[in-house]
Amino acid sequence: MQHLRKKFPVLNQSIYANTASAGLLSEDLMEWRQGHDLDYLIGGSDMKNKGFAHMPEIKKAVGKFFHCKPENVALVPNFSLGFNLLLEGMPKNKKVLLLNNDYPSVNWPFETRNFDRAYVDIDEDMEDHIYEKVKSENIDIFVLSLVQWVNGVKIDFEFLKQLKKEFPNLMIIADGTQYCGQEPFNFEKSGIDILGASAYKWLLAGYGNGFFLVKDGIKDQFELKGIGNGSVNNDASQRNNISFCKFLEPGHLDSFNFGSLEFALEFLDEIGQEHIQTQLKKLSKKGMETFSELGLLEPSITKRKEHSTIFSIKGDEKLFNKLTAEDVVASLRGGGIRLSFHFYNTEEEIDVIGTLLKRWSSKG
Repeated sequence: MQHLRKKFPVLNQSIYANTASAGLLSEDLMEWRQGHDLDYLIGGSDMKNKGFAHMPEIKKAVGKFFHCKPENVALVPNFSLGFNLLLEGMPKNKKVLLLNNDYPSVNWPFETRNFDRAYVDIDEDMEDHIYEKVKSENIDIFVLSLVQWVNGVKIDFEFLKQLKKEFPNLMIIADGTQYCGQEPFNFEKSGIDILGASAYKWLLAGYGNGFFLVKDGIKDQFELKGIGNGSVNNDASQRNNISFCKFLEPGHLDSFNFGSLEFALEFLDEIGQEHIQTQLKKLSKKGMETFSELGLLEPSITKRKEHSTIFSIKGDEKLFNKLTAEDVVASLRGGGIRLSFHFYNTEEEIDVIGTLLKRWSSKG
């Protein structure tokens, strides 16, 4: 992975431990974007019309990357907008299970629509608690982030498959924004019915693009209401013949943003999703060892059998500012300091951060 670091100039200036906030822009994607806008400058509407016509190919690329039929892919500007469109078509008589302190864009849309809700804490026994809630409280829909934005807790994917197998009528909806791009993922074989994600983090696609993946068997439970000229691809005769995913695409789809998504997926495929997964497992192990030895992780994190590369370490704004002064880029989140590592990071960088933290703690 060392040769890939050259494609991300930010890495020459700092230890970038902040992909959970924003994935880096590669030089390759920047060059593609410059070429796109040069074509727009010269070609005007002719170029943009070709871009609109290319959207089915982008859906194929998303479908291929995540193993989902292209017709079950919706392109959205971001997770939050697509999710709210989805919920507008969901019956309000459903009981929903959420995770306490999950990402606001996951929980708030249910809370503001006054769905009947139950909650489970995010801890070392999270899966057991989820199972008990689903079994005992007549839960219709389980909604979660696959990786938690604050502390990096990752759901057990085999658990989700077994949960769906035992409770086939349970609808499972997932936010993959902090997950997609970290490892190979087969949507069709997963226990998830609907997966949405913004692509500006681990997929490195820049802002303004995301997607939803939907399984066939779940569509008839919705009466989607989002609609516009984009839903019919400018063909008004199709007004009464709109497919499920096109209800999530009421407006135009930008060739710049979604072309960036297509480029990013091809870039990650060239690297190899398995290679990315291997690197992230190394970084996760290194981070867990380093930060747990320093006593900076909550016990509920260290007791889980698998973790992502997002870590929330104990620390205040003063410690955060010290890290910033040493050119470590991180985020203040949830009362701690969030560090997050992608394939362009190294174990040596985690060692550097660990050394700094140890030095400062020894000085009291």
